[in-house]
Amino acid sequence: MTTVFDAIPEAARIYVKGLLTPLPIAVKITPKRLSKHGDYRKRMDGKHEITLNETENPYRFLITLIHEIAHYIAFETHGFQIKPHGREWKLVYKELMMPLLHPEVFPEVLLPFLAKHFKNPKAATDTDFHLVRALNCFDSNPNKTYIFELSLGEAFALPNGRKFIRGQQRRKRFECVEIRTQKKYLISPQAAVQRLDSKGINTTEN
Repeated sequence: MTTVFDAIPEAARIYVKGLLTPLPIAVKITPKRLSKHGDYRKRMDGKHEITLNETENPYRFLITLIHEIAHYIAFETHGFQIKPHGREWKLVYKELMMPLLHPEVFPEVLLPFLAKHFKNPKAATDTDFHLVRALNCFDSNPNKTYIFELSLGEAFALPNGRKFIRGQQRRKRFECVEIRTQKKYLISPQAAVQRLDSKGINTTEN
């Protein structure tokens, strides 16, 4: 079974273990979700839990893990009344990431994009499209098409086979219309898709 430490770059393991060991957080790896890479929550029983999407990209996994650890620390330090991605979280997130931003952990090609991103980290890494493109190069299939690369009105299919028309971006996500039901859905910009032609036929190989 893959563990959290198996899923991150080897050079980051001692640092991350030092972060996690004293914290009362259960960290679980889950099947990939289209809406997010990971999340943190305080459960009804008072226990803390981080869930992370299974991925072969150790750099994206590490960034997501630190993102979620920062949520726990920010809430525990400042209280749950703060904004989830407000000033307090950003300061903690940056502080936790800084020791990792060197070529022993991340490939040098990623470092300029990471340095720019962490000047003012966003709520979701996937809204930083330049960083997303750079990270995609380290996916098992680097030639995937992502929804943010599609044109307005372009048809696409999700991995589960459902077909949509890409609409306008609404803050972080794209408003899309499912072709079969004509219902509107908000879809994450990081969703991998297959382009379709006007007849609903796949035009790409992902």
